[in-house]
Amino acid sequence: MSELQNKYASVIAAAQSSAIDQLQVNEQNGVLYITGNAVSSDAKDAVWNALGMIDATYTANDINIDVQITGITPGTNLVVNTESSNLNVREEPSTDAPVIGKAAKGELVTLVEQSSQDWWRIKTSEGVEGFAYARYLKV
Repeated sequence: MSELQNKYASVIAAAQSSAIDQLQVNEQNGVLYITGNAVSSDAKDAVWNALGMIDATYTANDINIDVQITGITPGTNLVVNTESSNLNVREEPSTDAPVIGKAAKGELVTLVEQSSQDWWRIKTSEGVEGFAYARYLKV
């Protein structure tokens, strides 16, 4: 097992035990890549929660997690799953993009598109359509 795989062993273990299909763990240029398809948002959350125990700010640049939830289609209702605050809805898929709306913790929003692994285009109950960090959305 490599140094990176040892460092992130709990993340790999969470992925292996969380109903992640087609799980792949690869290293390239000093970055550990974990990819696969989750059958539920709980399975995806387990992987991210394991990473959060190692890197609470999710800013590590030596790991890349790309776990997508299968079976989610546009029009699916999602629950905002923030710890305590509102979820920012942004004009573009970036934390540098202007905030155009907010969705409260527990609020239902509608998936417009799984734009990337990190950012999904959503529509709030007020009709604001923009990008939200997928980590805080639950099926």
